[in-house]
Amino acid sequence: MSDRELIVRLAPSVGSFDAAEWNALSGNDNPFVSHEFLTALEDSGSVGPGTGWEPAPIVITDDAGKLLAAMPSYAKGHSQGEYVFDHAWADAWHRAGGRYYPKLQIAAPFTPATGPRLLLSDPSLAPHLLKGAEAVCLQNKMSSAHGTFIAPDQLPLFEAAGWLARADIQFHWFNRGYASFDDFLGALSSRKRKDLRKERAAAVESLTIRHFSGNDITESHWDAFWVFYQDTGARKWGQPYLTREAFSLLGERMGDRILLILAFDGDTPIAGALNFIGTEALYGRYWGCTREVRFLHFELCYYQAIDIAIARGLGRVEAGAQGGHKLARGYEPAQTFSAHWIADPGFRAAVADFLERERAGVASDQLYLGKRTPFRKGD
Repeated sequence: MSDRELIVRLAPSVGSFDAAEWNALSGNDNPFVSHEFLTALEDSGSVGPGTGWEPAPIVITDDAGKLLAAMPSYAKGHSQGEYVFDHAWADAWHRAGGRYYPKLQIAAPFTPATGPRLLLSDPSLAPHLLKGAEAVCLQNKMSSAHGTFIAPDQLPLFEAAGWLARADIQFHWFNRGYASFDDFLGALSSRKRKDLRKERAAAVESLTIRHFSGNDITESHWDAFWVFYQDTGARKWGQPYLTREAFSLLGERMGDRILLILAFDGDTPIAGALNFIGTEALYGRYWGCTREVRFLHFELCYYQAIDIAIARGLGRVEAGAQGGHKLARGYEPAQTFSAHWIADPGFRAAVADFLERERAGVASDQLYLGKRTPFRKGD
């Protein structure tokens, strides 16, 4: 870096920055740290007042006001919508007489997909950005800061700053140069190959599957998907995280990076899956239905995603958090990472001890799950 003065500050929102300036830092690979995605959440009221997700991006500018680095972060009043579970930490700290909330969350809200959390024009700015996060916590009496679903190549930046690393497991599909879905099936054991073919056939019987992207996505499509999303959200989270307006804004601002898959019975959509397209991966985010059809969830969320990744030459599919049933369908265990800064030394020591013990269990689980994939063994 030059001798220009660096200014580390807390900004009111991602929307307070020019889209081109922000996206010059975020890059094109990961849609969830783009200006378009993050401002759609802000402008739709999905984050902001009353949600427990208050935008609090930490940025570095030079003395001329040029944006040099940014960290999408939020002041959190709860632990919902994060998918890296710290409820036990919050409970323990409250029982010890401490106050866990508010805390600082460095994340793409409601999105358990790996990606950059430090948006940098120069790697040397990383320590300044992380020190800024720590300062925000201390100045605002926050217990802690948490970077979740961190891109693996950025985890060492957090660790070098003294943050505590944590690992978990998701199930991702990896494209090993497959030319088609049948080519992928050829890598599976004979029994699993037959199972998947039967599931696909049963799922689409009497239904039509259609893909929509860009300007092909209409408000009527979003209306249908909103019904699906509300049903799933009510069952999983109690209430949906995103507002109806969020989907319209996402379609308007980044429709070319969205792939909406709908299942029709005649002219009526009965189920759907929403995907975001990166340069290296397809990210499955939301699914829902108004009628239960056996195996349709697997078809729309997993098998269609594999078809799309192969057709587009993408290296992997990230189909969201949890879901051991993905394993039998060719999705393999992959580690995801988070990093945590704890203000209180005693609480930090307790969390560090917990993470050390948890890490061994995660590694053991990944080894066990890796042996249970449906791929042919020994040939």
